Amino acid sequence: MRIAIVTETFNPEVNGVTRTLDHLVEGLLVRGHDLEVIRPRQRRDDHPGHNGFRELLVPGAPLPGYDKLRFGSPQLGRLRRSWREQRPDIVHIVTEGPLGMAAVVAASQLGIPLSSSFHTNFHLYSRHYGVGLLRGIGLRYLRWLHNRTGCTLVPTPTFAERLTDLGFHHVQAMGRGVDTEAFSPEHRRTELRRSWGAADEDVLVVAYVGRLATEKNLGLASRAFAAMRDERPDARFVLVGDGPHGEIVRKRHPDFVFAGMRLGSDLAAHFASADVLLNPSTTETFGNVVTEGMASGLAVLAYDYAAGRMHIRTDENGVTTPFGEAEAYVAAARQLAADGPDRWRRLGVAARKTALDITWDRVVDTFLNALEDVIERHGREDFTS
Repeated sequence: MRIAIVTETFNPEVNGVTRTLDHLVEGLLVRGHDLEVIRPRQRRDDHPGHNGFRELLVPGAPLPGYDKLRFGSPQLGRLRRSWREQRPDIVHIVTEGPLGMAAVVAASQLGIPLSSSFHTNFHLYSRHYGVGLLRGIGLRYLRWLHNRTGCTLVPTPTFAERLTDLGFHHVQAMGRGVDTEAFSPEHRRTELRRSWGAADEDVLVVAYVGRLATEKNLGLASRAFAAMRDERPDARFVLVGDGPHGEIVRKRHPDFVFAGMRLGSDLAAHFASADVLLNPSTTETFGNVVTEGMASGLAVLAYDYAAGRMHIRTDENGVTTPFGEAEAYVAAARQLAADGPDRWRRLGVAARKTALDITWDRVVDTFLNALEDVIERHGREDFTS
């Protein structure tokens, strides 16, 4: 197939959407499909790459409240001209910003089949960012956009049910994979642990990996770690990532280890060199860090939804607590610390075994099957409601 992918976030930006896109693009190219990626220009010297697919770069601007992410301008005329000259079999919308909206309109006007993904709960993020674009991207707009596509792909069956109940049509769970070679206990580094003040293997190292942003529930992560340190005073808390809330957290908790943004094998080493991963967010559509932590052999503590619900069985290969119940989350963190290394390691070994079955090949196949179904149904159904 000739597939046009429209996204307002792409490498080298680091987030769950870009990591998912990396694996989808790689899988589609390996299978011989013809790809075009339409995305915002990320910097002045940004030019289309030579990675086996075409790129169309459009003007972009920083996302209000988070200047390391960008949104693309609505290039309606340019998209129409490009797709008239080289018509794709299908246009897949990854993000719902101005560029994504323009792509939906352009493809609809040209009679090109459309599919979409729902990666990010922008309508929930708006409570954390009081002004600007995010406040305007509400549920009604998201429903309008996605219901003009032949399918909306989401990470989990539970989330598919939730969107269907909210009036979204043709919602399908696609899942997420995890690269178990990139994320592995083999990347554990004694020297890295020593730099965190944890030379002894029995010293508890707790990790948080993700954006340092208000929607990630960092206050609860701090409370959970404080409870763990009550049980193990020598415990260390390592935060991997950066974001708009980073400076506030640094000032409040100068005793935490702030590792900053890490990529590739360096990121894998930071995962694998910890013992427990905290993921207290309540705004995830999936939460790739959960499966990356599991693949790295960590005992993961998450809420019982998204990736946690899909892949964690409490006290078999990790721990989940009821969604949104902060006190239960803190209590579970305390108990993990109190139980000691034998429990962390047992859960981590089982988590790794679970992760070995979470493959990206299966996800890419599901993606392709969904797109083929949309193309086959195109012209027989009206996607305008």
